[in-house]
Amino acid sequence: MKLAPFDRAGRFWKGNLHTHTDASDGAQPPEEVCRRYRQAGYDFLALTDHFLPTYGYPIVDGDPYQDEDFTVLTGAELHAGSTELGQRWHILAVGLPGNFTPGDEDETGPELAARALEAGAFVAAAHPQWYGLGEVDILSLGPVHAVETFNGTAVDHNDRADSWHVTDLLLSRGHRYSACATDDYHGKPIRNDFARGWVQVKSETREPAGLLSALKEGAYYSSTGPELLDLQLTGNLLYIRCSPVERIFVTGKTSSSQYVSGDGLVETEVDLDGFESPYCRVTVRDASGGRAWSNPIWLGQNG
Repeated sequence: MKLAPFDRAGRFWKGNLHTHTDASDGAQPPEEVCRRYRQAGYDFLALTDHFLPTYGYPIVDGDPYQDEDFTVLTGAELHAGSTELGQRWHILAVGLPGNFTPGDEDETGPELAARALEAGAFVAAAHPQWYGLGEVDILSLGPVHAVETFNGTAVDHNDRADSWHVTDLLLSRGHRYSACATDDYHGKPIRNDFARGWVQVKSETREPAGLLSALKEGAYYSSTGPELLDLQLTGNLLYIRCSPVERIFVTGKTSSSQYVSGDGLVETEVDLDGFESPYCRVTVRDASGGRAWSNPIWLGQNG
């Protein structure tokens, strides 16, 4: 049985879900940011400037910067209230309508996330590791779709790019999230945050509605380099096909894991008999250290 997103009709579209322009604290105007991503071979981009009074609560209209080969999604990085450690919330919302309004000064992060969900956005807890977001915080956001598990700008900002630890804890307790990699592009020379992390979304169309529907369903995988080409589960056997890599990992709850290594490895089959976890996820790592990650595979519903 093919697993998501490979069981879905359509093709893969490469996109960045977290992007800043000079409408907030980015270095370039939207037109230039879109040009760079289009030139780099991306199929779509979400413009997600900081939704703050300092910048006039921007939601950048992407229509002028898209064409038949490149889609621009509206969105924002939303802020409100305080997290458990006293930080202002960062909530990624892709697909917000242009008339999304600011809340009052007492609005909490969970209330803001709920409004974004009601408005039809794909909502993710942004870069948890970057600012110390914990399990309790993420759960408080309610039924958000995803956790941002790789954040490109954090690589050179505070070396806290990887948020898989808290995500795996949540998954191990049975909470169901997808996981996205992003650039969090700002375009400033001090941070090399261009084309560091992206999603490959499986959809029949590159139109915004199709991309957003696929994102909400978790019909995508994330990458910093390699490609995932197929995932199939037959009984306890998990088949994995990918671009050439040196390691393939299957991980789950606590230390549950298996791996396969090889030079130019492009496929393998892993026996999950005795894999003591409600879920697993696939990570492939190439010779240069690039990784691609599947979304969680819930074994009970696929077995």
